[in-house]
Amino acid sequence: MATTLDKTKYIPAIGRRKTSTAQVRLIPAEKTSVIVNDRSVNDYFPTTELFKTVMGALHTAENVAEYSVTVKVVGGGIHSQAEAIRHGIARALVKIDESFKTDLKKAGFLKRDARAKERYKFGFKKARKSSQWSKR
Repeated sequence: MATTLDKTKYIPAIGRRKTSTAQVRLIPAEKTSVIVNDRSVNDYFPTTELFKTVMGALHTAENVAEYSVTVKVVGGGIHSQAEAIRHGIARALVKIDESFKTDLKKAGFLKRDARAKERYKFGFKKARKSSQWSKR
């Protein structure tokens, strides 16, 4: 895809983590801004750690132009939502320019983290915890 785009065009991508799914749109803009579920990123993610997680892909890729990022995220907790957004932003940046791929891949932002909660099994208290064994 070309690097010069109209103001009306956007680059879509989907990011996932655990049960969270983030639909990300990157729109070329004058200044970088991130809107998550119609709220500012600072309002949606209260801690600086989560803010840094969301912005990680934009800071890792070098010479990134200014983009307005709009996100619709559903499912999971706020930590997995932040990582899903980062995954979606990284995928969108690679669609814009393939040269970002090396930095983002090295940072591990392009790989979908497949770790999720293991399902509960019948006869067990939790996924692997069984009742205490007694000899007599």
